[in-house]
Amino acid sequence: LCIAAGLVLGNAFPPVFEVLAGLEYASVNLVVAVLIWAMVFPMMVNVDFASLRHIGDRPKGLVVTVIVNWLIKPFTMAALGVLFFEILFADLIPPGSADQYIAGLILLGAAPCTAMVFVWSQLTRGDATYTLVQVSLNDVIMIFAFAPIVAFLLGVTDISVPWETLLLSVGLYVVVPLAAGVVVRSALIHRARKGESGDAAVHRFTGAVKPVSVCGLLATVVLLFGFQGQVILERPLLIALIAVPLVIQSYGIFAIAYGWARIWKIPYDVAAPCALIGTSNFFELAVAVAISLFGLQSGAALATVVGVLVEVPVMLSLVAFANRTKGWFPAS
Repeated sequence: LCIAAGLVLGNAFPPVFEVLAGLEYASVNLVVAVLIWAMVFPMMVNVDFASLRHIGDRPKGLVVTVIVNWLIKPFTMAALGVLFFEILFADLIPPGSADQYIAGLILLGAAPCTAMVFVWSQLTRGDATYTLVQVSLNDVIMIFAFAPIVAFLLGVTDISVPWETLLLSVGLYVVVPLAAGVVVRSALIHRARKGESGDAAVHRFTGAVKPVSVCGLLATVVLLFGFQGQVILERPLLIALIAVPLVIQSYGIFAIAYGWARIWKIPYDVAAPCALIGTSNFFELAVAVAISLFGLQSGAALATVVGVLVEVPVMLSLVAFANRTKGWFPAS
C-alpha cells in the first residue's frame, strides 16, 4: 500500500517531492535522514554488545554469516551488476547509465540486514539469542568494513566515489544510531523498575517506540517511491531489468548459506536466521548512501529503491521455504 501511495503521490504532486528533495545539507537529505533514524534507532536499542560473550556458543552459524555476508555477497552482487548492465542488458538501458545501476547494486550487496532480520528470525522461530549475537557482530564489522568494501568495488568498476561522503553516511546511519541505542539500552537496564529485569525494561521500551519505527519505515517507503514514481511508471521495463540481478542474488545467497548450514548440520533455529541475514539487505543504509553519493534522482538511488520493492516478496518466499524445510536440520 505504501509503495502504491508513493507512486500515486509522486506522480500527482511532483512539486511537493521536489521541495522535499531539496531539503539537504552536506549531501544528506534531511527528511530521509530523520525517517531512517526513526526506523533504525528502536532496532539498535535491541543490539546488545554484551551478547558477544556468547560468540562461541554457536560458532558454525556465525562463521557462515560472516563469510557469506562479507567475503561472498558484496562481490557476487558487483559481478552480477557488471554482467547484466554492461553485457546482457547493455542495449536495453540508456547509454552511460550502467555505472549508476551497478553502484546501487553494490551498495545493497555490501549492507547485510540489521533491523528487519529480527522480523525474519521471528517468522522462522529462530533462536533469539543467536540472532542478537549475529546482528551485534555484523554491526561491528559494518562500521569498519562497509566503506572500504564499497569504495573498493566502486573503484574496480571505474565509478568515482568521494570518501568523505561515504564515511559521513556510515557515521550518520550506522555509528550514530548504534551508539544512541547502546546508551539508551544501558540507561534502561540501570533504571529498570523494581523487580524488573534489564531485558524486560528494554523490551518494554522497544515495544513502546515500535510504532515510531514502523511509521518511519512506511513513510520512508512512501517517500522513496514518491521520488522515483515518475520513472517507475514511465519505464517499467527498466525496473524489471534492475530486479533481475537482485532476485538472482537473493536466492543465490540464501542457497549458499542455507545449503552450507545443512551440510554442517547446524540446528534449524540457527540455520534460518544465519541464511536470512545475508539474503536481506540493510536497504535503509544503501538508499541513504546512494542519495548522498549520487543524488535522489540518480540511477543508483533507483536501484536501491527497486531493492526495497524486490526484498519483501523474496524474503517472505524464503521464510515460507525455510519453515517448510525445517525437517532438513537437526533440532536445537
